[in-house]
Amino acid sequence: MKQLSQIYLLLLLVTTLNGCSTIGYYSQAVSGHLSLMMSGEPVEEVFSDNATPEELRKKLALAQQAREFAGQRLALPVGEAFSDYVQLDRPWVVVNLVAVPEFSLEPHRWCYPILGCQAYRGYFSLEDARAEEAQFLSNGFDTFIGGVTAYSTLGWFDDPLHSGFTQLSEDRMVALMFHELAHRVVYIADDTAFNESFATAVELEGLRLWLSEQGKPGQFREALSRLARRNQTLDLVEEFSARLEALYAGQDSLPEEDMRDLKAAIFEDLARTYQKLSADWPEPGPFGPAPVSLNNANLALFRQYNQYVPAFRQMLRNTEYDFPAFYQAVETLSNEPEPQRSEHLAALSERFEEHL
Repeated sequence: MKQLSQIYLLLLLVTTLNGCSTIGYYSQAVSGHLSLMMSGEPVEEVFSDNATPEELRKKLALAQQAREFAGQRLALPVGEAFSDYVQLDRPWVVVNLVAVPEFSLEPHRWCYPILGCQAYRGYFSLEDARAEEAQFLSNGFDTFIGGVTAYSTLGWFDDPLHSGFTQLSEDRMVALMFHELAHRVVYIADDTAFNESFATAVELEGLRLWLSEQGKPGQFREALSRLARRNQTLDLVEEFSARLEALYAGQDSLPEEDMRDLKAAIFEDLARTYQKLSADWPEPGPFGPAPVSLNNANLALFRQYNQYVPAFRQMLRNTEYDFPAFYQAVETLSNEPEPQRSEHLAALSERFEEHL
């Protein structure tokens, strides 16, 4: 009965929208999500099936332990999420399109019912994403399309576990589950940086506690090493973003061709610096293996997901890891106007020091 009500909600969403392009986009979103939901089998049945590979069986058992931990220790609203399993025919569940004007680091925003405006648009079809990307490219935008391992419906639906999760290493699978469940706690329309940074903070601190309980502190040190590399990349991105923003601020005083040449030179310098930074890393960094090709869209997306992570981790530390109290503090902060939120988060970031 609950599944039927969810399907009805999806159909109602599409039929109340206006405009051919709008209906076309939501139709693919509805059909894609419906296909995902209808393809699911109860995790218990997949686990009990003798044909299920042993490696997958282990991942399914681990995922159910992580669900229980998320609800009990992290106080996350698990509900029936991750109780079904779907075998995907591709490594990603959706792809996200990001589009940023040629001389800006402010991404184009798409607005949706309930969700508000976001700095990316998700597609179940890569071809559909490329078709919309082509329109932005024709208007001079920088673009990026990236595969997304998982997404959250914010508790509106019972999001399934799928092979995008189970193909990950154990710690990364568990961390991603915590991240997606965190989106059920608080969500601000029009503030991607707030939402994603909060979920990433819950992911990291949840993983730390999970691995401690599992008696695997060494794995958390590996996770911290990955985080350190991501933070080094973020520092680099912020440094070069400042250079780009200074350049873009003077676009009215320079010919377009000069702007393009100067922009290209900055991105070439960024690519060289990133290659030098990541040369000795044991695995590819956030932008993948060098050499990399970056543009405004890559930088805008990366900043959205990492900007306030230290601030939220400091908020959790302030509550002495009382997760319900932390969520209440985040909810209170979410009700403040955006300038005050940003100022508060920036101050918290300054206070944060990594676990030793």
